[in-house]
Amino acid sequence: MGSTNEAEAFLAHKFTHIVIGGGTAGLVVASRLSEDLSITVGILEAGPAAPDEPRINVPGHLGETLFTEYDWQFETIPQPGLGGRTVPWNRGKVLGGSSAMNFMMLCRGNKGDYDTWEQLGNKGWGWDGILPYFKKSETFQVPTKEYQEKHDAHFNQEDHGTSGPLHTIYSAEYGASSQYWLQTLENVGVECNRSHMSGSSVGAWTALTAIDPSTQKRCYSAPAYYDTVSHRGNLVLLTNAAVRNIVLDKVKVSGEQIARGVSFIHDSQQYTVDVSGEIILSAGSIQSPQMLELSGIGNPEVLSAAGIKTIVANPNVGENLQDHMSTRIVYEIDPTIVTPETLRPRTAAGYSAAYLSFSHYTSPEETSRLAGQLSSSSQSSETQSATGKNQSRLRDQILSSRSSSPTPTGQIEFLFDVSNYSPFFKSEPGKSYGTMMQMLQYPFSVGSVHIPPLSSSSKPQAQPTTSDDKPVINPRYYEGPGGQVDFFTMAAAQKFGHKICETKPLKDIIVKRVFPPLPKNQEEETWEDRVKNTTITDWHPVGTCAMGGHEGINGGVVDERLRVYGVRGLRVCDASVIPLQIAAHLHATI
Repeated sequence: MGSTNEAEAFLAHKFTHIVIGGGTAGLVVASRLSEDLSITVGILEAGPAAPDEPRINVPGHLGETLFTEYDWQFETIPQPGLGGRTVPWNRGKVLGGSSAMNFMMLCRGNKGDYDTWEQLGNKGWGWDGILPYFKKSETFQVPTKEYQEKHDAHFNQEDHGTSGPLHTIYSAEYGASSQYWLQTLENVGVECNRSHMSGSSVGAWTALTAIDPSTQKRCYSAPAYYDTVSHRGNLVLLTNAAVRNIVLDKVKVSGEQIARGVSFIHDSQQYTVDVSGEIILSAGSIQSPQMLELSGIGNPEVLSAAGIKTIVANPNVGENLQDHMSTRIVYEIDPTIVTPETLRPRTAAGYSAAYLSFSHYTSPEETSRLAGQLSSSSQSSETQSATGKNQSRLRDQILSSRSSSPTPTGQIEFLFDVSNYSPFFKSEPGKSYGTMMQMLQYPFSVGSVHIPPLSSSSKPQAQPTTSDDKPVINPRYYEGPGGQVDFFTMAAAQKFGHKICETKPLKDIIVKRVFPPLPKNQEEETWEDRVKNTTITDWHPVGTCAMGGHEGINGGVVDERLRVYGVRGLRVCDASVIPLQIAAHLHATI
């Protein structure tokens, strides 16, 4: 829907439920709610629908929607831990959200990742509670025996779904490096994980991708959860609708706040849609806290600075931001190897990855040093954000225990692919490249997302901050004692990533390392400056509207049923409710 007349047609419905954000999570919520024909569900999506966009649909075009009209093109504020650099944060501005622009790798976290959510007091959010929903969402295409042997595709079929909206397959093709991956990892002491979707991502494995086998197109939230049910008369979508705020009303008898409607802009005109039931906020880890703050829910200091009246005071809104950090090492590889850059459109290829615990790629001395840093970090108040002290302390204890646990956990994801994925290195024509990626999974660095104060707005100071003003994203990469733990962990990971690339048989396709360049005159390699100068996001932010668990409003923003504390009829459902980061790409979990 795109015209003003269509906006008015949208308003003509009597909605029981409104979903803000037609993205990865929002379309799942809308689809499930509209199964009940007694309710009417409206979806407000800021971006367009793009059902015929080849840059989204064709897997070989992955990455081509970054920095386009389908991207919010957010950016962090300067990061002291990165030498003052800002970091682009790409997020999907299109029906289907970031699932329309991700790299389609599908995996689940460790059993312990989800069990810690329940340990924090969020009943039902442990592995056993959510595994049935993993399976419910999925239709897994079982590969042939010949394929399994050729590509080392291992799985436990009982842990996969057979009739869900989201199609998952082992890719028809894999990059040239994948055929060497498992043997190379075995040669550096890493075992093959023969069932990485069954509660442990630790080890080396061949990944699944979100592709519909019948069409060979990207399978993301729009085709999986909206297109198939868009005929329902009780499900109404309005695209290009920029939400301004949630309309709250105070109940006279009880004095509590209740969500009554949503104010939005469409074709430069402002509207308000009423709702008789509930509003579900699914705008993602960046914009869900932004929307709460614009509605008067958040830290009074942040709201006052933005010219917003505080209706529900909760300093946890926008805090607890956790992101997967990434660094990339680029190698020139055998020029006879076909890479995505040599084909247009590029071919779609699957991935092989490895998740390793810290102790696997460090010496006992380095492990001991890390243990000391972890102890210091968990005892320091500097690692605590605005969340409750008890919740913050428990979070740090969980992170520390993961690093010292006898049960392996995947602190770092290692992934090699035949392409240049570094934003800091420019490919030379006629040469082929491969990239080793290191991605930190359990960060101690904790940041925040907030609406900007009036002084940073381009509007006159008399006008409050609106959704036109981009949020202030501050992940605080490598800051504080906890950040120093992350920094040390990532520096050690670079060293091991390079070791993988110097190990046969992967080494046989590598000509030389080109970025960062090798040290001259046989100098000893140090990775610290390179980590500081090249760390970027891996696009997996969580936690900014976290479940409060045992601490309730003192430790979070929503309860275990995702109801916003202090407001009736308002929930948040997206990655922002995740209280503690997981060792996995987020798509399957969201």
